[in-house]
Amino acid sequence: MVNQNLFSMKQPELGKKISELRKAKGLTQEELVEKCNLNVRTIQRIEAGEVTPRSYTVKALFEALDYQWEEAKSGFEDEEKKTPPYLYWAFAAGLVYFFLAFFEIMMEYEWIESGPSSDTSVFIGVKIGTFLTYAAFIYGWIRLESLIPNFVLKIALWTMLGVNVVWYSVDCIGLITGQFSLEDYYLVKMSAFGLCYAFLGVGYMAYKKIWSTIPQILGALGLTAGILIFSGIGVIFGLIPLTLFEIGQLGLMIYFIQKTRSSVTPPYKPEIPNG
Repeated sequence: MVNQNLFSMKQPELGKKISELRKAKGLTQEELVEKCNLNVRTIQRIEAGEVTPRSYTVKALFEALDYQWEEAKSGFEDEEKKTPPYLYWAFAAGLVYFFLAFFEIMMEYEWIESGPSSDTSVFIGVKIGTFLTYAAFIYGWIRLESLIPNFVLKIALWTMLGVNVVWYSVDCIGLITGQFSLEDYYLVKMSAFGLCYAFLGVGYMAYKKIWSTIPQILGALGLTAGILIFSGIGVIFGLIPLTLFEIGQLGLMIYFIQKTRSSVTPPYKPEIPNG
């Protein structure tokens, strides 16, 4: 039977108790790492009483030590249940971006094939709207990453945001001044975005042993789309995995939001995928 007082303990008593339970099971800190996917430094700091772990971290430790979490989780205040509103705004921005992007792609294709038209102001408006909504969506992912740490994805998200700032600025300047046209640099721009999508794909694939294989599937789509777009000759074919990738990003954002609200969220250890 679980000792209820155990779960209302504060540090350093909680850390000492976890250390006692680990030793009673005959486990080293490294062996406990393998059972709950935390890193050694985190376990060392918890056992030393240097940090107060969140509920999902304590859950993983107790489950690894064969203690029943369901009977004890009420003793913890779950900060994860309070989802920041900006994540929902970011999701809404992502939805708007998804549809605006189709209009932008069609207008770009028509512009390159037929040349400038009388709808320059509309084209600029669509580009600005696409950029702002996508930037808000990416920023939402950056903030979400702080709740579900993944260093590779974090760098990829900031890189994608920076590349968007650069190329959308170039597009708008070219459209407003007329000093250069989209076709002059279109392939270079597509190659840059292709690299960024591939990088994002690797970032999502870096989530290992998390709640499902969804991040790995999404990452594979992003990596495939990025490679095809970067190649130039595969831009059209890359639109299919790219569309699935962006839909997947929206779905994964909601999935992660729901998981971060749960008091039984499992921890994980992001890793760079092999190969």
